[in-house]
This record gives sequence, C-alpha cells and structure tokens, in this order.
Amino acid sequence: MQIKTLLNTVENFKSFVYKAVSFEVINGRKALVADIKPRVNAKPECSVCGKRASGYDTQPSRLYEYPPLWGFQVFFRYSPRRAACPVDGIHVERIPWSEGKEQMTTTYKVFLSRWAKRLSWKETAEIFKSSWDSVYRAVQFVVAYGLAHRDLENITEIGIDEIQVWSGHKYLTLVYQLDSHAKRLLWSGPERKAKTLRKFFMELGIERCLRIKFVCSDMWSPYLKVIAKKASQALNILDRFHIMKKFNEAIDQIRREEVKKLKDEGTDNVLEKSRWLLLKRPENLTEKQTVRLSQIVKINLSSIKAYLMREDFQRFWEYKYPAYADRFLENWITRTLKTNLEPMKKVAKMLRNHKQLILNWFKADGRLSSGTVEGFNLKAKLTMRKAYGYKSLECLQTALYHTLGNLPEPILTHRFCG
Repeated sequence: MQIKTLLNTVENFKSFVYKAVSFEVINGRKALVADIKPRVNAKPECSVCGKRASGYDTQPSRLYEYPPLWGFQVFFRYSPRRAACPVDGIHVERIPWSEGKEQMTTTYKVFLSRWAKRLSWKETAEIFKSSWDSVYRAVQFVVAYGLAHRDLENITEIGIDEIQVWSGHKYLTLVYQLDSHAKRLLWSGPERKAKTLRKFFMELGIERCLRIKFVCSDMWSPYLKVIAKKASQALNILDRFHIMKKFNEAIDQIRREEVKKLKDEGTDNVLEKSRWLLLKRPENLTEKQTVRLSQIVKINLSSIKAYLMREDFQRFWEYKYPAYADRFLENWITRTLKTNLEPMKKVAKMLRNHKQLILNWFKADGRLSSGTVEGFNLKAKLTMRKAYGYKSLECLQTALYHTLGNLPEPILTHRFCG
C-alpha cells in the first residue's frame, strides 16, 4: 500500500490531492513530506466567509506537521493561494487541515492533546520532538473547540470550591457539575470573591440557573451570598466532608498546643506521633494504631476530649429525619460551648450559624456530597504538577478544562490513544 493511499484513507480533503511523498531532512532530522496540490479548476475558499472565490496569487510553500508515522516526523507541504473575495477582499484561502498561520495540522494538535492528558506537557514535547509551547497550543485549540461545542443543558447539581494556586493567598474558583450523568469541570475563575462566582452564573444564563436543584459548597460567606441570590430555588448543602474537616482542624490545633505545653513542663510527651491517631477514622486505623489509641484515650487530655467530642458528633449523620438531627445538633452545640476547648467552641458556633444549610444535607437524603468535589480538586492539583511550566492563569485554566472538563473533541476519521 502506498503512503498516498493511506493518507487518502484517513485524511481525504475535498478539492485537494496528494502528489509526491518523499523523504527529506527537516530541522536536521529525516522526515516524510507529502506535497498537497489543489484539484484542477477548484477555486479557493475565502477564509472569512467560506465562499468560493477567484484565485489572486499563490504564496510560498509551507510545512504543516502531522502525527508521526513509523518513527518519522510527517509534514504536509502546500503553497496557500489567496482568494479575491468580492465581499471580504483578498485573503489567504481556508485550508481544511489547519487554521490561520498555524504550522500544526488539526489532526496533530488533537494527537498531542490526547497524549498531554496521559503525560506531562514537557514529556509529551520531548517524546514527539516538539516544544512545550506547541503542546500548549494544541491543548488550547482542543479546549477552545470543546468549550464552544459542549452541552450545557440538564445541569441540576453543581459543586463550588476553590484551590490555591501559586504562592501566597491566590485562589481559583472552580464550579463542577455533579449530576450522575455528567461529572465534570464546568467553569473556573480567578480569586474566590463574590464577583467571581457571579460571573459564572451570568455566563450560565438565567434559564439554566433556574434548573439547578442542588448546590454543594463550603462555608465561604461570599459564595453563600451569591448562591442565595442567583440560585435561590436550589438547595444549598454544606455536607459532611467540609464540616468534619473543621473538626479535624480544631483537634489538630488543640493537640499542637498541648504538645507544646507538655514540652514546656518537661512531662513525657504521650502525644508524640499521635496526629493521625486522632485525625483518622477509627475504622481506618491499623492494628498497631488502634492499640496505641486505646491507651491514649484513658489519659485525661484536652486532645482526647476533643477527639471524643468529634466521635460523638458522628451520630449526627446517622439520623434519618431533619427534626431529630436538629435536636441532636443543638444539644451537642450547647454541651460544647460549656467546655474550655476554644477551637471546639469555635466549631460549635460555626455549626449554629450555618445550621439550616447543614440540615439541608438530610433534605437531600445525603445524595450530594462534596467528596466528589474534593476528588476533582485532587485531580486539579495533579494536573497543575503535570503541566508544570505554565506561565499564566489562562494556561492553568486551559490545563484544568482539558483534564477535568470532559470536553468534546474535533471529529476525526481515526483515534490515537483512547
């Protein structure tokens, strides 16, 4: 089978034909070069309106990189014509295998973007003898196509959270779709301010916002205010994950303060290497950790008191009816506020301030959890590491949409890596 036959099978371009295919040295490496010519009497297309027009002149030949074949780089070589469009004037013709002045074919950009999901961008560039910027442009092209062609209907469940980017208190607000039929990154925006989240709802549109039934978020006040205003019909849920995270932070703070106190007093540090004993769920402890914990809980320590208070609160999630859960929650808060454990008292006040939103967890029958959101956030952080070298927020957002957005890709006649 000739290479031209193979190319005609997978990349057949209307009004264009493959001519000679030869080996040539390109950038110091041996490569396959396929010459493309326009069919006889085929007029060029205007790149603005897409209509056929008379040819004006022909520009020097250009090389367009194509996916490698048998270990060789492959290039298309073509001399673009300029079309004299009666409406839009003289422009370089529209060609079906690439866009504008881009030196990569659309197929090659999709090829690189597929591998960039599996490998880091740097590794992808090194393996295919390309550059980091070329991989970025490929991913950027696929993401732009996906965002323009994705389906934004039937969005009823969303999760809102933020991740820290770069150094310092710099954040990126992320909105995920949590519906069972579609879990994906919907939107991202710089910072974690009210205006950031308002922009998401504005871009989503009033009609789509009204279809949202559940919103899962943390207790960040600017988010809660925007949700209450822009999706007032939705049930805003503060779920178990975020709440128990506050408990663990309080326990860890008490433990650190107590360890310092024991050191200052010269007393045996019975809490040495006990951090994860207190923070992990009992069922997740190893046998050795379980024995150690059973010994520590017999000691009258503030850290142990806080730990037992957290375990007592776990009963809250076992209730089936909001009224009973409400009664338990109020009793737990009252008892906690009478202790001298300031971090736990802070948690109790937080629970009281957000009690209605917390009880929404029961109204939703526990069906929505930000555990999915946290899972996405972990993938987002991994994506940031894989795409190391990004130079701007736009580049970071492109990487996140590419990995987490579940975006549609340009339709091609063949696939590459899954």
